[in-house]
Amino acid sequence: MLEHHFRSFKTIDRYTALWLGPQIVRHVQWLEEQHASHQTVRQHVRMLAHFNDFVLTRGVTQLQDLPNHVDAFVEQSKAKHVGANKKERYIATIAAQTRSPVEQMLCVVLPSYTRPGNQLALPFALSAPGFFTFLQNEKGLRPSTLDHYSSWLRLFEAYLARADIVLAELTPACITEFLTERAKTLHKDAMVAGTSALRVFLRYLHREGIVATDLGNSVPRGRVYQQASLPRAISWNEVEGLLARVDQRSDQGKRDYAILVLLASYGLRAREVAALCLDDFDWKHAQLNIPMRKGGHSTRYPLSETAGEAVIRYLKVRRTDVAHRQVFLTTKMPFAPMKHWAISRMVSSRMHNANIQVRRAGSHTLRHACVQHLVEADVPFKIIGDYVGHHHPASTLVYGKVAVHKLRELVILDAEDVL
Repeated sequence: MLEHHFRSFKTIDRYTALWLGPQIVRHVQWLEEQHASHQTVRQHVRMLAHFNDFVLTRGVTQLQDLPNHVDAFVEQSKAKHVGANKKERYIATIAAQTRSPVEQMLCVVLPSYTRPGNQLALPFALSAPGFFTFLQNEKGLRPSTLDHYSSWLRLFEAYLARADIVLAELTPACITEFLTERAKTLHKDAMVAGTSALRVFLRYLHREGIVATDLGNSVPRGRVYQQASLPRAISWNEVEGLLARVDQRSDQGKRDYAILVLLASYGLRAREVAALCLDDFDWKHAQLNIPMRKGGHSTRYPLSETAGEAVIRYLKVRRTDVAHRQVFLTTKMPFAPMKHWAISRMVSSRMHNANIQVRRAGSHTLRHACVQHLVEADVPFKIIGDYVGHHHPASTLVYGKVAVHKLRELVILDAEDVL
C-alpha cells in the first residue's frame, strides 16, 4: 500500500514499524478509495507519524484513548510552527493541516468516533426531543425543509441560551425580541419563512405540554407582496467582466467558468446546475436537457458554442475515476457532486472578487441578469418565461418594471398621443 506513494523501502519500513503503523496503512487504503492525490497521502502519513511519537511520549497504549490527545497535538503543532507575528489565517491553516489527518484516521480505525463539528446536534434535542420526528413522520416534510427548520431553531436556541431562558419560561416578549434581532440582518422573504417554522415549533411545545400556553399566535404573520421589489440583476457588461476575471488555467477555474456560463446563458437555478448529469448533454445534436425544474417540467435548450466549449474544457480535466454522473464535482476528495449552496457561494465569492456591488449576490443574480438581458433585447415576456422555466407569468412580468428603455421610448416618441 505505502509502496505506491513512497520510493524508499527504508521509509516504508519505518512507517509500518510504528505503533500506529497498521492504522496508518488502513488510513492510506481509505485515502486511495477516496481518490486522494499522492501528495495528500504523503502529507497524511508524515503527520500521523508525528502523532504516533506524540501519543507514545504521553504513555498512550490503547487506540480508544487517542481522541483525548488530538487537541493537545494540534496545540503543540501550532506552538512549533506559528510565530508571534503570524496572521490568524495562517494559524488556522496549520491547525487544519494537523487536525484533519488525525481525525480522518480515527474515523477509519474507531467505528464509534465522530469528527467534532461534522454533525451538528439537532436544536432543542434535550428539551423537545420529538419535534423533528414529528416534522418527518406526521407532517411529512422533506429533508431540505427539515434543514431550514434546524437553521432557524438553532438560532432561537442560541438566543435563549444567551438570555438564560428555558422553554417553560417563554413569553411573547422574548419571541418578539428574538424576531427583532433577526430582522436586522434577514430579508423579509426569509423572515416570513422563519416565522412559519417558529410558529410550528411553539404550537408543538404547547401540544406536548412543554409550555403552558400556545405562543404560536404571538409570532406575527409577515406578508410579502408580489412584484413589490426589483430583481437584483447586474448589467450584462458586469456579467462579461465577471467571466473575463476567471482564471481558466486551473481545474477549478475551468469548472467555475463553465458553471457561470450556464447560469448566465440559460438563467438556470443553482439546483438545476448541481443536478446536471453527463447524460443531459446531447453532443450529437448540440442540445442541453434540464430534466428537473422547479415547476415540475423539463426544458431542452440548444447548446450554444460558448457554453459547449466551456463544459468540454472542464470535462477534459474532470476526475474520471469517480462513479458520480453529475457533471460538476468538488475539487477536493472525496470529489463528490457539488451542492446547490456551494454553487451559489462560489458565484457570490467571484462577484465579490470582481467588485460587483449587488445585494445578496449569488447564483440567482445571474438568473436575473439573463432575464433582464432578454427583456432589454425586446424578447416577448411569454418566451422569456418559457426560456428560464417560470411556472407563472407573473414571475416574468416583474422584470417589466425595470424595462427602462421601453418607458424611455414611450416618453420620447408617443407619450403625447397616449396621454
